[in-house]
Amino acid sequence: MKMEQHLCPFGLKTLDLLKRKGYTVDDHPLTSRQAVEDFQEQAGVDTTPQVYIGEKRVGGYEEVRAYLGMSVPGEKETTYRPVIAIFATSLLIGLAVSWVAGGTLFSSRMPEYAIATAMILLGLQKLQDVESFSTMFLNYDLLAQRHVPYGYLYPFAETLAGLLMLAGALIWLAAPLALFIGTVGAISVFKAVYIDKRELKCACVGGNSNVPLGFVSLTENLIMMAMGIWMPLKHLVL
Repeated sequence: MKMEQHLCPFGLKTLDLLKRKGYTVDDHPLTSRQAVEDFQEQAGVDTTPQVYIGEKRVGGYEEVRAYLGMSVPGEKETTYRPVIAIFATSLLIGLAVSWVAGGTLFSSRMPEYAIATAMILLGLQKLQDVESFSTMFLNYDLLAQRHVPYGYLYPFAETLAGLLMLAGALIWLAAPLALFIGTVGAISVFKAVYIDKRELKCACVGGNSNVPLGFVSLTENLIMMAMGIWMPLKHLVL
């Protein structure tokens, strides 16, 4: 569809995909609502775009990907991609902050910067929809199951702890906060995954994610625990 008020993104993606795969495309844009309705009635379809290769109707964008042997992301497909993206971005931000603060990429504080940034970004994902996060969180978090408001407070606590640790400020507040939520989280994940053998989605990147609950989630909580111990130890003892 190429109308004044609407340009179909799936049509553009499908057109680009076919051209990149070497197909010669005879494009027939639908430029009005009436044209769309007429085409759908004639072709017996409910959606556009519709791709025909030769005399065969392949379908829309996802059907074309399947026809070409490419992956077709589904709503229920589990993936670690969101977590990998957040951790990779956090590492790069940690390196950038280390460079700005100390003139070197690999300063002693670089891991702290990266982990604190990861906590902030993970908290931000949850804060986008706290209601959905708390619903998914209640599936496995032991404290939230006993005290439901904890599921609503968790994203704010994680984000606050990350911000304070990134700034190196109020460690007396940030460290216990990170240690507490990390410990409760680690125990909850370990019980749900390794004792109860439950297959669940992790709420770590928000309540609408398809990230499986497991080793990555446990590692995230263990790292928060380690930060909660390391930061006050560094400031008060070392």
